Amino acid sequence: MSRSWGERIFDISNSLLLILLSLVTLYPFLYVLIASLSDPAWVVQVRGLLWYPKGLNFEAYSMVFKNPAIMTGYLNTILYVILGTSLNILMTSFGAYALSRQDVMWKNPVMFMIVFTMFFSGGLIPTYLLINDLGMVDTRWALLIPTAMSAYNLIIMRTAFQGVPISLEESAKLDGANDFTILFRVILPLSMPVVAVMVLFYGVAHWNAWFSALIYLRTRDLYPLQLILREILITNSTESMMTGVGGNDKMPIGETIKYATIIVATAPILFLYPFLQKYFVKGVMIGAIKG
Repeated sequence: MSRSWGERIFDISNSLLLILLSLVTLYPFLYVLIASLSDPAWVVQVRGLLWYPKGLNFEAYSMVFKNPAIMTGYLNTILYVILGTSLNILMTSFGAYALSRQDVMWKNPVMFMIVFTMFFSGGLIPTYLLINDLGMVDTRWALLIPTAMSAYNLIIMRTAFQGVPISLEESAKLDGANDFTILFRVILPLSMPVVAVMVLFYGVAHWNAWFSALIYLRTRDLYPLQLILREILITNSTESMMTGVGGNDKMPIGETIKYATIIVATAPILFLYPFLQKYFVKGVMIGAIKG
């Protein structure tokens, strides 16, 4: 069936608009990447857009990876992401499984109380007092335990578990399976798309987290990467990364160090997302279409 001129014009206009929006969205990241690879003195002098790196220079990245605070923050963040995401998936799976079963008593009131926390919370000061009374201030647990489960993610996973046929659960029970066996060997393997989405949601949240660390942590050896990045970007604390740099060269190289630090902190998530994209699209659509 031939398409009319109006439909062709619409398709072309729509494609051009989407390309323009993609470029506008992508360019800030490209700007940071180009600036981090360019000659520091040139970056400071340029006013306006950057389209290509001039004087290809990797000195900023070398200084970033030589800085012990960056590497310590990197290792801490990886640890928080692995431990935090594992705890999140485990707790969310337990909660979603219990609230998705038909024979669980009081599941509707419990679900109401969980949803209630999405709109009303105790606030920062009561939360800090609770964490302090539990003895978790200035420990890694302060970044893991309070965020062990998200109410929004629990709802998504609960909806996915409800989509698993009840006959599979009944068959497993006839074979002598208990609830843990049903969850880990029946429900979760059939819900891998939503599990992948939860890993992405929780993993990105832990990777980008800095406010909780700012509030609860005092020891610098426990700081995640994002808190180190905040110090570099906001307080201009790049002096410790410029040992051996002359006085006139400190400011230019300091600018490129900031850009390089942003790339180093962002790149892992950008590389991870394409591998989870196919699950991401399927998982976020759970519950959107009924029938």
